[in-house]
Amino acid sequence: MILEGITYMHEHTTIDLSRLKKSDDTNLNCFDETVSEYKNLYDKGVRNIVDVTNLDMRRNPLYVQKVAEQTGINIIQATGFYQDKFLPSFVTEASIDQLSSLMIKEIEEGIAETTIKAGIIGEIGTSKDRMTDRERKIFTAAVIAQQQTKIPITTHTTLGTYGHEQVAFFKEQQADLSKIVIGHVDLSGSTDYILKMLDEGVYVEFDTIGKENYQPDLLRIEMLKEIEKRGYQDKVFLSMDITRKSNLSYQGGIGYSYLLDTFVPMALENGVSQTFIDRMLRINPKKFMDD
Repeated sequence: MILEGITYMHEHTTIDLSRLKKSDDTNLNCFDETVSEYKNLYDKGVRNIVDVTNLDMRRNPLYVQKVAEQTGINIIQATGFYQDKFLPSFVTEASIDQLSSLMIKEIEEGIAETTIKAGIIGEIGTSKDRMTDRERKIFTAAVIAQQQTKIPITTHTTLGTYGHEQVAFFKEQQADLSKIVIGHVDLSGSTDYILKMLDEGVYVEFDTIGKENYQPDLLRIEMLKEIEKRGYQDKVFLSMDITRKSNLSYQGGIGYSYLLDTFVPMALENGVSQTFIDRMLRINPKKFMDD
């Protein structure tokens, strides 16, 4: 359930990718600093965060619940598996039915050994320019779980690649495209690439806002302007996908508030309408999650 207010649709309250990244920076476990930033977001009108940290990201549902309790922000947690190189051996051995049953259990009963129910499936991922056999198992299981529970699916595209193929897969599996968002599409740098996905009926996410080492935010804004011009204001979300301690303001990073404090004013100054901003941050997430 999405509360009235601003929603960040693709974030991580805590995440640990350090076993593969070989850097403690990718173990986002700074509880007090995260609480401080989330309180700041609350003061700016943020009421919901969709936390897409799943099984192989070293998720910690009780930690996330505690952050929610201390900040007043409604944090929606996820079930599912990530991209191939992060997958546990369990995925190799498990059947599609076992994977979908696990997701359904976490949606209907609770994540892991808790009673915290998952509100979204994801972020399920594909590798750069391809979908591996194990990723295909997960995508198939996610569709089965969606068909049974009716909750949305959120995806990871590595550097924005393989988005068209994800959509084609979902169509082939007869998934509900109106309940699917393709992630990281802003990393593609191509408006035409994104428009082709929007033509199919899925949602898309500009969810790496502020990561200018990948794409300049002004390019993201130019793409958003064209998407608005083409009439797809109802199908886009904004978020930041913060995963590192160094992203947080206490370490001199841009912090979770960058989206509202810097990106939104920049977008407005460069021709994105306030109406479109409100749709991406307020109206579209509520429709996607609640309808």
